[in-house]
Amino acid sequence: MSTYITSITQAIGSTQLLRLDMIKKHLNLDGHIYAKLEHMNPSFSKKDRIALGMIEMAEQKGLLKPGQPVLEMSSGNTGIGVAMVCSAKGYKLTCVLSKGNSPERAKMIQAFGGEVVLVDQAPGAIKGKVSSADLDLVQAEAERITRETGAFFLNQFKNFDNALAQEPAAHEMWRQSGGKLQAFADFIGTGGTFVGYSRVFKSFNTDVRCYAVEPYGCAYYKGEVVAGTSHQIQGGGYSKDLDIVCRNLIDGCVTVTDEEAESMTRLLAKKEGIFAGFSSGANLMAAIKLLQGEEAGKHIGIVINDCGLKYMSTSLF
Repeated sequence: MSTYITSITQAIGSTQLLRLDMIKKHLNLDGHIYAKLEHMNPSFSKKDRIALGMIEMAEQKGLLKPGQPVLEMSSGNTGIGVAMVCSAKGYKLTCVLSKGNSPERAKMIQAFGGEVVLVDQAPGAIKGKVSSADLDLVQAEAERITRETGAFFLNQFKNFDNALAQEPAAHEMWRQSGGKLQAFADFIGTGGTFVGYSRVFKSFNTDVRCYAVEPYGCAYYKGEVVAGTSHQIQGGGYSKDLDIVCRNLIDGCVTVTDEEAESMTRLLAKKEGIFAGFSSGANLMAAIKLLQGEEAGKHIGIVINDCGLKYMSTSLF
């Protein structure tokens, strides 16, 4: 019986779940943190799942035609995943990114054969910190290119197949944990991961509490006055209402500073051997705060969103 695969897309998913026992011991935590190792997908992020899911669902619905060019706007990880999938399926891709994102992301998209369009940041923006205003400029450019080229715009921020594509990962995580999960914390980007996982967990146990993780000063879903949207945690914290997010799934919110996200990302590498990016550190920090507070003694799930190799040019490493 053969064991090989015939497309790199078949390598997406079935990632491992790691209980963070070394960090628990190091910090003397009351409870357990389970990390879904989504950075082990073939292009090193959880976004491989939505890239494949959104494209295949669009094919099935007849929205994406054979040979039609594909377009996506991204903070980087979705663009990389889409570029990989388009390479495997033979689609031409154009990806629109903000110049505020780390350059490694654009280079990876280009390595897969995708065309990258870089959009200037909004006036007064800080390089390396993508704000809501920056994202609006990227959206406008993506819509312009779509109109002019007839490309199929995946539009992850408004595409509900984004959340659907994350549900298999949540089923995996629930099964791998033995159904022990009592809480879940996730950094809000498009909201697809938070919604996909939360829906599944609550379908198994309505008492599972799901927490939205946001950057300090940008706690939009927490209902705080937003001080600004410039922060170091790439891929989220846009301080705006997101189409995919279902507020009734949010049981609470946790804020994380840039410094906390950075320090916890480094701790993941040093104590658990997990080489991840900013948002994974933010998820870990949120879980730690919950175990030190209202979820003490509980079993909490988080996602390791992407690989640290995409941040070598930043302050993180």
